[in-house]
Amino acid sequence: MPVKKVKSLVPSSPSTLQGDLDLFGPPAARPERPAAPAPLEAREPAPEPPPDLEPPPWLEVPPAAEVTTSRETVRVDLAPSRPRERGAAVRWTSTTEVVRIETPGAVPAVRPPERVVLTVTQLTQAVKGVLTEGFRRVLVRGEVSNFRGLHASGHLFFKLKDAGASIDVKIWASVVQRLRFRLEEGMEVVAEGNLDVYEKAGQYNLIVQRIEPAGAGALAIAFAQLRDRLTAEGLMGEGRLRPPRPLPYLPRRIGVVTSRSGAALHDFLRVLHRRNPRLSVLLCHARVQGPGAAEEVVRAIQRLARTDVDVIVVTRGGGSAEDLWTFNEEAVARAIAASPVPVVSAVGHEVDFTIADFVADVRAPTPSAAAELLAPELEALLDDLRTTRTRLRQGVGSSISRGRERLRQHERRLRDPRQEVTRLRHGLIEQERALGRLWSERLRGERTLLMDLRGRLDRFRPEALLGERRARLDRLRWRLAEVQRARLVVEHAELVSRRQRLERRAPDVDLARARTRLGGLTARLRQLGEGRLANARAPVLEARARLERAVRARVTAAQGAVRMTAGRLDSLSPLRVMARGYAVVYRTDDGHLVRRAGELRAGNAVRLRWAPAGCTSLSACDEAEATITGVKPGGGEG
Repeated sequence: MPVKKVKSLVPSSPSTLQGDLDLFGPPAARPERPAAPAPLEAREPAPEPPPDLEPPPWLEVPPAAEVTTSRETVRVDLAPSRPRERGAAVRWTSTTEVVRIETPGAVPAVRPPERVVLTVTQLTQAVKGVLTEGFRRVLVRGEVSNFRGLHASGHLFFKLKDAGASIDVKIWASVVQRLRFRLEEGMEVVAEGNLDVYEKAGQYNLIVQRIEPAGAGALAIAFAQLRDRLTAEGLMGEGRLRPPRPLPYLPRRIGVVTSRSGAALHDFLRVLHRRNPRLSVLLCHARVQGPGAAEEVVRAIQRLARTDVDVIVVTRGGGSAEDLWTFNEEAVARAIAASPVPVVSAVGHEVDFTIADFVADVRAPTPSAAAELLAPELEALLDDLRTTRTRLRQGVGSSISRGRERLRQHERRLRDPRQEVTRLRHGLIEQERALGRLWSERLRGERTLLMDLRGRLDRFRPEALLGERRARLDRLRWRLAEVQRARLVVEHAELVSRRQRLERRAPDVDLARARTRLGGLTARLRQLGEGRLANARAPVLEARARLERAVRARVTAAQGAVRMTAGRLDSLSPLRVMARGYAVVYRTDDGHLVRRAGELRAGNAVRLRWAPAGCTSLSACDEAEATITGVKPGGGEG
């Protein structure tokens, strides 16, 4: 039964073509598609053939043969596989007209089908429909190439290649946010996604929905990458910027970050209350696995850090690597590192290690071990306290006894100091009065002399004389300038008058003669001006010299008077009297100044003080100690 297939493309709207169109030969020549939903969305029933249906003219049929003809039209509406971002979705219709001609034995001669011409857009959209429908889910293994990092929009664009080919790969920002590891140039990966065609460039791309490293698991790669990055930043490892902080010996309040329904919390509280039931615990609930658990753990750590807890315990029970992955998140590690209080990580069992264990100040193998680290046994603390209190009482009692004994010894050796203080106070008062009278008289005389000298110095003050001379010099300079200005004005007027007369006459000889005379007059005027300026300057210089000599003489005389007064004051100084051979005698036992022989007895120790040459103060005087062997009063004493 020969069959002729005729196809026509009828767009339902003038927009861009999208869909899957069968344009490339009979169905037997097309490759099989994978098991996927068929692109056919609606199938209309075939219309009835018209009553005047006849065979096409190019079909030769023997007249003797009995011919049975039937015609069937199939219309298929094709929807786009993925809605476009711009414009409404367009649905294209493919109409196929199938003519079946049955003959009893003859084979008709079939003419070639008519040629169908497609635009580039139609062809590209047809290829796109085939790829998007035929490759909805593919797994591709290759090496990451031409990787430039994260785009400004948050997407990733690179190539996957092997020894024979390469393909462009796109990972949208929503998928990038769920990646657990960081892509790098040259990494071998397995990508899962679907094919798409970029119509502008005519290129097909792999749109990745899931990607993981080939060989090692994604979790292991992400763990190693985060560990290396945090180690390089100094948050963990041997070169961490902040060393681990010590745990408090007896914390007042312990903050716990875990799930309130987990077994880890019950184990922690059971061991903690068994060892020390008086410790306070503040729980901040957070999910410890699943989507969003890392954000809850970070918020819980930050919230506890703002309270009055002394230490924070981040804990959960054991599980697989996927269950513990919340504590391998970068946000959790940075929150632990930024905590202002020490953090204990007690995640999983003893064989489980997470990033939180390396960043925390202390790692506990289990939640129970964390409770043992933080809670010393109450009975042991009470025993130590009782022992320390007993030793403290004994030590304080011994110290008090020794102090009392030393106090009694000092009391026996110490005389009543009040009598000695009273006696010394009376002597000090007498000396202060005598010294005050002496200094008052001397100060009064010196003040009178100083006032006299100041009055004399004010009368002959160099500044006043110098100011008077300077004013006189300024007046002379001003008068000289006025005289010169007036002379210059007169000579200028005369010069202008002669120039006008010369211009009126204007003969060459007279002009040359007048010019010569003018030059002579100008030279004489300049000489006259310079001579008068020199004559006026000489008296000023002489007056200045006389003034300077007078000022120096006045200053020399005043300095001589001051030196004479200083010499007289120096001659009245006690140090000058002592420098002439006199000495001052003090009793050694009480430091009293000896004024009469009756104040001394044989055997008394005395201290002598005299002033050597160049001595300027009493503390610099020479001293000597002696013992009195005999006392001989003068004629004035009885």
